Amino acid sequence: MTKTRKSRTIDAPAEAVFDAVADISNFSKAVPHIARVEFLTERRVGVGTRFRETRLMRGREATTELEVTEYVKNERVRLVSDAGGTVWDSLFTVTPEGDGRSTRLDLVMEARPYRLLARLQVPLMKGVVAKAVVADMDAVKAWLEGGD
Repeated sequence: MTKTRKSRTIDAPAEAVFDAVADISNFSKAVPHIARVEFLTERRVGVGTRFRETRLMRGREATTELEVTEYVKNERVRLVSDAGGTVWDSLFTVTPEGDGRSTRLDLVMEARPYRLLARLQVPLMKGVVAKAVVADMDAVKAWLEGGD
């Protein structure tokens, strides 16, 4: 298992930051390398929401199915994917800071490989995954702060 932890402080209230990461429609607007999102359930927000996300990675499209498995409004949301012999478990947490006009966004992503090849590949991918996570968080920050 590998864990990637990243944080950003965003000049926006916790509610706005939460809605940007927990509402997949908003997240896909904020993150420019998400090419499209296809919902697999009628539910669009909250526990049980399943969707297929297609991203541009190194000039190619990569599609992943994700499910929202935990959702506490304005606090945290967990997205889980089982892909390539690995369970990818991403927990976004929002914490108001100071006077509430800024928010700390934390992300902990765990990769739990269960196939032999994945056990060998996941440690090698850690740097790539960390860069992608930082890019997503920076995109959300820019979108909320009006820089994008």
